[in-house]
Amino acid sequence: MLKIKKQLSKLYWSSILGNLSLSGAWVAILAARGYSLVEIGIAETVFHITSLMFELPSGALADMFGRKKCLIASSIMHMIGNVIMILSTSLSMVCLSIAFQALCYNFSSGSGEALAYDSLKLSKQTSEFERYISNQLMIYRICSGISTLCAGFALILGYKIAYGVDLIVIAIQIMILLTLQEVTLDCLEQTKARNKDSLHAEFIRYVKDSFQFVIKEKKVMIFMFANSFVGAIDILLLFFLQAKLPECGIPAWGVGPALFFMELGGLVGAKLILKLPKIRYHKIFFLTSLLVISGVFIEHSGIYLGMMIGGFIAAMGDDALQVRTNAILQDMFPSDKRATLTSIESFTFSVIMIVLSPLAGIVFTYW
Repeated sequence: MLKIKKQLSKLYWSSILGNLSLSGAWVAILAARGYSLVEIGIAETVFHITSLMFELPSGALADMFGRKKCLIASSIMHMIGNVIMILSTSLSMVCLSIAFQALCYNFSSGSGEALAYDSLKLSKQTSEFERYISNQLMIYRICSGISTLCAGFALILGYKIAYGVDLIVIAIQIMILLTLQEVTLDCLEQTKARNKDSLHAEFIRYVKDSFQFVIKEKKVMIFMFANSFVGAIDILLLFFLQAKLPECGIPAWGVGPALFFMELGGLVGAKLILKLPKIRYHKIFFLTSLLVISGVFIEHSGIYLGMMIGGFIAAMGDDALQVRTNAILQDMFPSDKRATLTSIESFTFSVIMIVLSPLAGIVFTYW
């Protein structure tokens, strides 16, 4: 018997531990280590190239073998990435660490949402999924904000200790994930007797059928692209503000609080969208896009107080759109391919980020 409250509570706690990190402001940490914005942009590009390559395989594996297993694999990838960062002495090692962080993201992105939705579906409470997504985005923003608030503390401790402390937190996260209840059918027993070619064929079928579904359901493709494009602009803005704020005169002690303030914008957006259930999607998209674009223009004022307000506004628009889009998409996805299709959404995001990341590095450096 599935106890839905306990199941969701464990997913929430996993998200808290996965996002609460001394090394969360990794852009600021790399900048403090002497890496330029262009080099940081390269590292960000590596993240999204890796994500592009492994997003679909990770989603298909989650549907084939179980979402719980992939969530645990995600945490293991996170630990490996942290160890490599601790040992890093060059940009190439930093990029390798970032690649493992991308794998962490890949294995968790579709798995967590799929497990949550199907848990709610089993309990006949799918109407609560939008609230679940809202809560998850609030957890992400608050934990990210706290992490960036501790940016100065992390720099004082040194990046090695910061990443080392995170290893302990991730170990606790794994212990919580081990207690989750798998909801979707685990196909592992069905595939044990198959040879490798059959398993490979099964994997290809998952991916192929999922793409055919997206192509057939054109609205799904539109929702994915729209949400990913707006989200990419916001993420890049907040990333590069970590390095830009000190250049615009904000005192060193104020960087953490400034970044935390901007993350709170997402919290406001994620809650506000729940109050607007009847507004049509195209209107939500227009309003949230306007907020994100406005945030970018305000950032270019060069005044750090204005930049903070711009980041807050952009985060608010991004998370409002994210909550509404995710709820709509999960209602449209078939359960047996839910993780794979969620991964296709992340795949779309990575394609956009690969194009925008190096361009953003140049724009935020010279414009």
